[in-house]
Amino acid sequence: MGRNTGEHLITDIDIREYFRNTVSAAVANQQLAVNEETILYVVNMLASFLRSETLFERTADGYVLKSLAMSYADSISAESTSQKNRVLQRLGDIALFISGLFSYSLNRSLVDVDYYAAMGGNAYAHLADSMRHSYKGQTISMVFTELSRKFLALVDVLAEINENCTLASDSDLLRLYELWLETGSQRAAKQLQQNGIQPVLVTAGKQ
Repeated sequence: MGRNTGEHLITDIDIREYFRNTVSAAVANQQLAVNEETILYVVNMLASFLRSETLFERTADGYVLKSLAMSYADSISAESTSQKNRVLQRLGDIALFISGLFSYSLNRSLVDVDYYAAMGGNAYAHLADSMRHSYKGQTISMVFTELSRKFLALVDVLAEINENCTLASDSDLLRLYELWLETGSQRAAKQLQQNGIQPVLVTAGKQ
């Protein structure tokens, strides 16, 4: 947001390399056995979600962060297997991203990391099962299997990365969103709205 194309290109290249190094370092530090393909998947996911418009979804009321339960409902009503898989992949990715980087906020909310782990882990497990039957899908199926089985361990990896760095640019909006989740700050809400993001408080019943 507010950056020119050249800055986007430089940032995209640098941030992927940065995440490649930090994810690998955190995995090694925690002595976690993870395949290289899974590390690359997490790196790409992190780089993608640093753009707030990728994490939030556009609605008539502005950008919102859709609840996991709503995303799961979308997967059930999907008209095709490919559409269902796309929804489940986004569900799993958002669950991993939020629970890894915003775990402090989740611990103080009506839903916790265990809920996100259950939803995200199940989404990845369904994806692994759906894709393992095709030759082209076998590799990504193994990645989704590992993401599902080691979800909480990867949450710890992301948490370590979050503790050791301060991300700038669009990710500042995510930190602003985290502040709003923690405190209900009207100032934070107004700043989010000024950037086209409509903060939505998700209750336990709606999750």
